[in-house]
Amino acid sequence: MSQQTSVLYDVPGPRQRRITLITSVITSVVLLVGAYFLIYRPLDDKGQFTMELWGPLVDPSNENFTQVWERIGLGFRHTLTAAALAIVASLAVGTLLAVLRIQLKSLTRRRFSGLATPLAYLLRGLSALLSVVTRVCVEVFRGLPVVLTIFFVARGFPEFGISFDSLWYLVIGLTIYNSVVIAEILRSGMEGLPGGQAEAAAAIGLAPMQTTRMILLPQAFRIMLPALISQLVVVLKDTSLGFIISYEETLNIGKQLIGVLNNPIQVYLVIAVLFIAVNYSLSKLAQYLQRRLSRGRKTAGIPAQNLPSAALTSQAEGAGGN
Repeated sequence: MSQQTSVLYDVPGPRQRRITLITSVITSVVLLVGAYFLIYRPLDDKGQFTMELWGPLVDPSNENFTQVWERIGLGFRHTLTAAALAIVASLAVGTLLAVLRIQLKSLTRRRFSGLATPLAYLLRGLSALLSVVTRVCVEVFRGLPVVLTIFFVARGFPEFGISFDSLWYLVIGLTIYNSVVIAEILRSGMEGLPGGQAEAAAAIGLAPMQTTRMILLPQAFRIMLPALISQLVVVLKDTSLGFIISYEETLNIGKQLIGVLNNPIQVYLVIAVLFIAVNYSLSKLAQYLQRRLSRGRKTAGIPAQNLPSAALTSQAEGAGGN
């Protein structure tokens, strides 16, 4: 490992380490001085650090402290509720859509040689038509801004006599957009796998659906996990668009508080910290899942090397029977 590392880059010597340390210290001092003169001093001159503005958020003895945090807590619960529902729905719909697109693509390549010629052409044409329809839907919903999707859902459903709470309009709008994005992430992950895996699965008798469900999809989830987590963070942040349908999420309630307290910097800073904490937790969760999946993959590979040939043969026969 040390030889490989030395080939990639030169190990810094004492002089280079001193230069790096001095540069880091100077940069930090410059940033601190700049923050003091460009951020702290202007805000302090305008009285942005007074307890009159910060008291309702940080001083429990302030008469508005309890009510302010009750409202922020209500908005944050609404945000997490909408995000959780949209995340679960987006993952479920996106996974189904990705599998559907993969299956339709494989069906368009089939000849249906065991069927009558007219029926074979009909099935191939139907598969091609459905493949085009799903692709158009993906491109349309992925190209629309999320705010327009939420707006059309909230205005379109009542036109057909379907009325929901504003929470569900937001969840449906977020699900429509994010499910097609997640579907494309998983589809690209499955199509990026080596083709020999699908060929080996077909060789032992697995159907295309079994190959996708048992081999391609689990690997795509593991490989594309960072992109999936990034998209889930987007879902959480996009709940702030609920203001267009008067859904009382965190930012909407924050605007209500600002209208009463007249302290936008303080309220938005607190809300930003809450969002950063949740998004950071999601990032750490992704790292934890990646480590677990990596350990599981390595552990699963160890016993397989020591299995006798008879056991391997029985496993192959069992897979072929499925």
